[in-house]
Amino acid sequence: QVQLVESGGGLVQAGGSLRLSCAASGRTFSSYAMAWFRQAPGKEREFVTAINWDGNTNYADSVKGRFTISRDNAKNTVYLQMNSLKPEDTAVYYCAAGSTVVAGTMVHEYDYWGQGTQVTVSS
Repeated sequence: QVQLVESGGGLVQAGGSLRLSCAASGRTFSSYAMAWFRQAPGKEREFVTAINWDGNTNYADSVKGRFTISRDNAKNTVYLQMNSLKPEDTAVYYCAAGSTVVAGTMVHEYDYWGQGTQVTVSS
């Protein structure tokens, strides 16, 4: 079992930055692919970014060049640095972990999910 707890969300003006953190339990954290998804009101959950166990990353086109995912296996934590935020980035952001996926982009590829953290970007 892996438990995920997100933090770092909040309200920020357009153009600003936030850093989300996701703390994971479990001794096998380093072997999992980790990802961030987001869900805006009335919309489906969508892929944002993922990082594989070996550091390879994958980004949605909408966040390339603005968001950066990283992981610290010693701290069992994955981070999402979000820069140049836009109002359309407003959503609940979820951390996810997958034991068999390779930085995949699909919701069903991930086994464990956090409770989510709200990010609101004002214009």
